[in-house]
Amino acid sequence: MTLAYWCVLIAAVLPYLSTGIAKSSGYGPRANRSPREFLATREGFRKRAHFSQQNAFEAFAPFAAAVIIAHLNLAAQDSLNLAAGVFIAARVGHMITYILDAALLRSLFWIIGFGAVIWIFLLAAQTFAN
Repeated sequence: MTLAYWCVLIAAVLPYLSTGIAKSSGYGPRANRSPREFLATREGFRKRAHFSQQNAFEAFAPFAAAVIIAHLNLAAQDSLNLAAGVFIAARVGHMITYILDAALLRSLFWIIGFGAVIWIFLLAAQTFAN
C-alpha cells in the first residue's frame, strides 16, 4: 500500500481525535443517547474541537477521491505521496489551531490542505494528459 493510501486512512481517523476532545469530561449515558444534542452544548475548546471534527469530515471526501483518482491515473507516486503528506500535516495543524482558537493560522492550514487536494487532482490530470 502506498504512503498516499495510508494518508487516506490517517485522514479518516483524524476527526475522531477532535471528537474525543469535544466529548471529554461530561461524556456519559446522556451524551451517548443523543450525541449531537450533547455536542451542541459544548463550550470553549471542546466546542471548537467539535467544529474541527465537522470540518475534518468535510475535508475527507475530496482528499480521498483525489488520491484514488491520482492512483487510477498512475500519477507520479513520489509527488502524490508528498502532496498527501502535506495534506495530513495541514489537517493536523488545522485541528490544533482550531482547538486553540488561532483563527488566522487555522485558515492558513485550511488553505494549505485544500491546496494539497488541488495539487493531487492536478497530478492526476497531468498524468491523464500525457
